[in-house]
Parts: sequence; structure tokens; C-alpha cells
Amino acid sequence: MVSNIQEAFIFDIYGFRFRLRATDSTPAIDSLASDFCFFRREALEKHSEPIDVVLHVCEPPYDEVPQRAATIYTPRNIAFSEGSRTYIDYGTQALAIYDRAIPSFHIYSQSDDLLHEATYLFLLSRIGEFLDSRRLHRIHAMALSFHGRAVLAILPMGGGKSTLCAELLKDPEMDFLSDDSPFIARDGAVRAFPLRLGLLPGGEKDIPVEHVRTIHRMEFGPKILVNYDYFAHRVKPVAQPGIVLLGYRSLSPNCRIEPAGTMESYRSMIADCAVGLGLFQGLEFMLRSSPTELIDKAGAMFSRFRNARTLFRRSHVYRLILGRDREENARAVGDLIRQKLGPKAEPRG
Repeated sequence: MVSNIQEAFIFDIYGFRFRLRATDSTPAIDSLASDFCFFRREALEKHSEPIDVVLHVCEPPYDEVPQRAATIYTPRNIAFSEGSRTYIDYGTQALAIYDRAIPSFHIYSQSDDLLHEATYLFLLSRIGEFLDSRRLHRIHAMALSFHGRAVLAILPMGGGKSTLCAELLKDPEMDFLSDDSPFIARDGAVRAFPLRLGLLPGGEKDIPVEHVRTIHRMEFGPKILVNYDYFAHRVKPVAQPGIVLLGYRSLSPNCRIEPAGTMESYRSMIADCAVGLGLFQGLEFMLRSSPTELIDKAGAMFSRFRNARTLFRRSHVYRLILGRDREENARAVGDLIRQKLGPKAEPRG
């Protein structure tokens, strides 16, 4: 069914390697290449076996799929497995076939938006699961670097992480780690995962138009993306622990920052790293092939919690209550960063 494979893009994300290509011209391929641009490589080692990710711009080949009942249902899709293959259907508008034996991921759709989103979510899930096995774990947080020290703001989906990030990046001393989900190493160091900067419509007004694109998501509507090339020169590969902000929203005109309690910190470690609330870490369950492999997830959750605890212990931890004024929010956070991580501040941990 592959008729006209285009030139491939190759990526290596901390050891997770994949080759990305398409059977025909589609903006989805350029969007995905932009998303993962920080990790793009010209070539891979001879003996590496990357996952082959192929986008097919055509009607899904349902007649070639085993005719059996689905075993997994989510708001986005249904799925079932047979042998080494897992079949994932997206409302009869897209069909993905993941073959663990090859390994490969083929997705078929005439919708550029679905080709992009389904492939992006598949890759996030596989990257997260692979790096879990290497004890490098995602945490649901915005992450910046200030003179080599990490500043994380943990907020729920839609809580304002990207807006705060965009405001803080106006400060030339701030560098970028991740808009949504940096990786935490065993020693608490924060590794960059700079895919793109996602904003709600209207939040892009200060960004040059050539760096902005719009995506249309399955469940959550349109979202404005700021491409990697806009902040590429500001990315730092790694930062040591510095500040963790446990964020909340309010309708107050002012921003408040106050020390966080121990129990509040532990709740955040569990929810935002060990469990991964707000992260798309569910697709791996439908890609699993046996109950024994699912049991292994408990070990990954423990490792996630351990890494998060190390990060928190080596950081200043505060409760951040954001107000209505985003410039005031950024000013208050910036003042705290300079107070705690400036040249005269004493290191913690």
C-alpha cells in the first residue's frame, strides 16, 4: 500500500529512535518534524533499530483488518490486538497499526489533523514508556532554566503553564526546557523536552506569524503552537534542581507565592509524576501484550516517584496562586527566581 514514500526524518530522544516518513505530501509530516526538531539526527548508529513511523494519506484499509470486536475503548479510539499487531481506530476517520515485532507504526487517514495528532500522541506514549525503563521520567510541568537551575511550574491542563512560560521567556536570562513535560533523572536533574509552546487562541499576539501554526485536536478544539525554531537558541539540554512551584488559578488581581507543605508536595509528586495526571500516558496500556507487562508498570511508578522526590528535596518548593494579570504573575515568579537562584543565593540540597 506504500506507493510513494517521501524522504525520511530521523530522531533520537535520549535513546528512543524513530524514522518518520509519509506516502504522499501532507502538512502533518512537517508539523511532526517541527515538534521533535530538537532531537533530529542526520543518521543513526548502524546497529540501531528505530521504529518506522509511516503516514499514509488515504482512506483507512478497514477491509484488510481482522474482523473482530474491540477490547479497549477510550473517548478517542477503540483498539484490539492480534499477534504482534495492535489496531487502533479513531472514529472511522483514521486507522493505526502498531507492529511490535518489526517495529513499525502505520497510520491511514485523509485528515491531516488526525495524522498529526494520532502520531504525536503515539510517539509521546512510546517515548515515555521507553524512558521509564531507563529511569528517566516525564513530569507534567512547565520547565525553564535560570543560570543552570531548573524552575518548574506544576499546573493542570489549561492551568496557564504555557502562558506563564511565554511571559517568563521575555526575560533574556531565562532559558527553555519544556512547555509541558520535561524529564526527571534519578539525581533530580531536569532534562529538556522542548517540543513546541502551546497557547490558547489570542495568546500568540507577541509572536511573529512565521513561527506560529494552528492545530485542531480530536477533543479539545484548536490550539496555537509556537514552533521550536522560535526558541531554539534558548534551549538548555539539562538543568539542576532549583525551584518547584505547585500552581493554582484564582480570580484575584494579584499573584501569591508561599511555602508549600510536606503533604502538599507529596501529593504533587504522586499525581504529577508517579501517576502522570495530565500526561498522555495511557496509550501504552492498549499497546501492551500481556498482564505480566502491565504489572511492570508498578515498578515504573515507584521510580517516577523516587525521581520526583529527589527533585523536590533538592529544590525550593512553593505554592503559586496565579492571578488574572499574566504580566504580574510573571513578575512575581521572576522576583522569586532571582531571590532564590541568583548569584548570592545559597544552593539547596
